[in-house]
Amino acid sequence: MQMEEILELIEQKQYSRLRQELAEWNEADIAAIFENLPREELIKVFRILPKTMAADVFAYLPIETEQMIITSLTDREAANIINNLMADDATDLMEEMPASVVKKLLANANAETRRDINHLLRYPEDSAGSIMTVEFVDLKENLTVSQAIERIRKTGVDKETINICYVLDKERHLIGTVGLRKLLIHKEDEIIGDIMNDNVISCNTMTDQEEVAMMFSKYDFTAMPVVDNEDRLVGIITIDDVVDILQEEATEDIEKMAAILPTDKPYLRMGIFETWKKRIPWLLLLMISATFTGMIISKYEEALSACLVLSTFIPMLMDTAGNSGSQASVSIIRALSLDEIEFSDIWRVLWKEMRVSLLVGSTLAVTNFAKLMLIDRVDAPIAFVVCLTLVVTVFVAKLLGCSLPMVVKKFGFDPAVTASPLITTIVDALSILIYFKFAVMLLGIAV
Repeated sequence: MQMEEILELIEQKQYSRLRQELAEWNEADIAAIFENLPREELIKVFRILPKTMAADVFAYLPIETEQMIITSLTDREAANIINNLMADDATDLMEEMPASVVKKLLANANAETRRDINHLLRYPEDSAGSIMTVEFVDLKENLTVSQAIERIRKTGVDKETINICYVLDKERHLIGTVGLRKLLIHKEDEIIGDIMNDNVISCNTMTDQEEVAMMFSKYDFTAMPVVDNEDRLVGIITIDDVVDILQEEATEDIEKMAAILPTDKPYLRMGIFETWKKRIPWLLLLMISATFTGMIISKYEEALSACLVLSTFIPMLMDTAGNSGSQASVSIIRALSLDEIEFSDIWRVLWKEMRVSLLVGSTLAVTNFAKLMLIDRVDAPIAFVVCLTLVVTVFVAKLLGCSLPMVVKKFGFDPAVTASPLITTIVDALSILIYFKFAVMLLGIAV
């Protein structure tokens, strides 16, 4: 059945048939239907879902919709949702809810759910501990394969994943992992300790979530164990959580590179005043810093009066310098975020960008010189000044663009803040200064 037919059943209020049809649907697709429903209909449709499916659908909804649903349900219905959510999803919901609602939800949840949520809430935001789930399958190393499979059958229903099982000793130290595939192909009487992988890669509860995402990318994991400071297994992080992290981190970097303070709210859910607050700080700073460009032009006002044609090329020089610096800064910021380079590589980076800038600047200068002489019919000395400025400003812009992000990260700040707007503002002023210096020296213009 297509989505249009489902929406038609909702409109006709054929809830009995609707329940039967939705039971065959994927939970993510059902969540997508909810985006097109008014609040009253959404609550009605959610209530008719089978209990086991309702929690899975709930986990796919935006946080604002989750809040609306959970506050519209009875205490019993809300407790059923919370009890059936994975612990990490339930914790994410609790972090966004008002304290009074959280207190009420926890009071109605079962003891195990309360324990798991309170355990996760104590970790700092954006740490591995805050995004992990405590629903995993653990095994003892002295179990046989048949005993391990039997344990998975009994406990695996409510776990986040059973593809990888974690082998623990008596003190719950993580000593190995074993995949479900390996269990299925080995003989039933073989011992887990003999077939497990004892070269375990894990992260600490305090590891930053961005570092966790990098580890998933490096090792091609679908799940990663999380241990405490004593190497005891306390949870796991699964690939679906990492996808959310990557999206969140990429969004944050894009916003910083566009001179916007990061936010975790969708665009249409942010009010006008809130959007203003996120955008105005950097705009004010960049506007004030851009006044240096005006000061430089004012200083060389006499030079401009003596040779008005010089002003014609100011926009081109500023744009080219800004674009050149942005190219270098974006490339370096991306390489830093992927751990492709470190601060110790700064001299290699500078040497590479020097050669690149000379090639780029020379190409632009030659092309521009031909245009100035053949099309614009500019005097050769002026064309020479413009093209020489191009070479030098591209050189300076690329060196600043590649070095500034690395220096900023060295001091513990996010290199994304040095991207296009900031680099452009700096090199705009430098390009004008270089331009007029050359004009005064080579054209003999008095200042």
